[in-house]
Amino acid sequence: MDAGACLRSLRLRTLPLSLAGIVLGVLLAAAEHDFSFVTVLLLALTTVCLQILSNLSNELGDTLHGTDRSDRQGIHYSLQDGVMTVRDMKRLITCFAVLSCLLGLGMVWSAFGTLLAPLPAAFLVLGAAAVWAAMHYTLGKNPYGYRGLGDLFVFIFFGLATVCGGYFLTCLEWAWPVLLPAASIGCFSVAVLNVNNIRDMKSDAATRVTVALRMGEKRARIYQTVLVVSGWVLMTVFMLTAPACGWKFIYLLTLPGYARHLKGVWTLKDRALDPMLPLLVKSTFLLALLSGIGYMTAVL
Repeated sequence: MDAGACLRSLRLRTLPLSLAGIVLGVLLAAAEHDFSFVTVLLLALTTVCLQILSNLSNELGDTLHGTDRSDRQGIHYSLQDGVMTVRDMKRLITCFAVLSCLLGLGMVWSAFGTLLAPLPAAFLVLGAAAVWAAMHYTLGKNPYGYRGLGDLFVFIFFGLATVCGGYFLTCLEWAWPVLLPAASIGCFSVAVLNVNNIRDMKSDAATRVTVALRMGEKRARIYQTVLVVSGWVLMTVFMLTAPACGWKFIYLLTLPGYARHLKGVWTLKDRALDPMLPLLVKSTFLLALLSGIGYMTAVL
């Protein structure tokens, strides 16, 4: 199995998006509570493995369903180029599925000290759902990503679950206002998926249904704008609830990246849209990091 091909299929450029919610949730919790570095480390590693599992499963699913063809507008990956075999990919998927489960078990044990009480059991169920969701976006006989449900699952698992889960596992307490930044990261995460779907509309039309295809090109771009603006509004409302401190608005430094992204969404088409995806991923990670730091500065 070629190491370069494996790295390409891991899609490392997507990892900051999966970590954005975790980073924000941990920083919000750390602002007012003590926390375990071991739990946070296991939380981050579990999240990374789940993201990689999703990437690998998506590549295999798209290949088996005939979606990844030579006319695809996005980056070509290892299966599509014939550098890896389906058997190789299945081995990689198995490895990261096992890693995700083992790290998840360690994370829950580290946070709660047991796996048998109701709360840790609930997180184990959530973890099992995350593994299933990571593998079945495009993989399987009836993948939810081919039925236009990807946006909903991304909002739940990349927004609500990562921020809220990261917050609770860090401090073992709950605060309802955390739903605001969680929904914010969820909107930005859905926007990443949507710009990917706008780019691939021509090649996707033959094999799958996405929200972008259902809306059409112009409305999908309007939807992208609504998602980005909503993410900003939700984060700003949350920050306004924090104690008065100028530093809590440091996340505004990421605004030019989002403005550049939306300009690209409205002026670029097909393959030319591809740079807008990593731009949004990086901007979202930076916004999550700076929002967490700003909140800590305001509270401490």
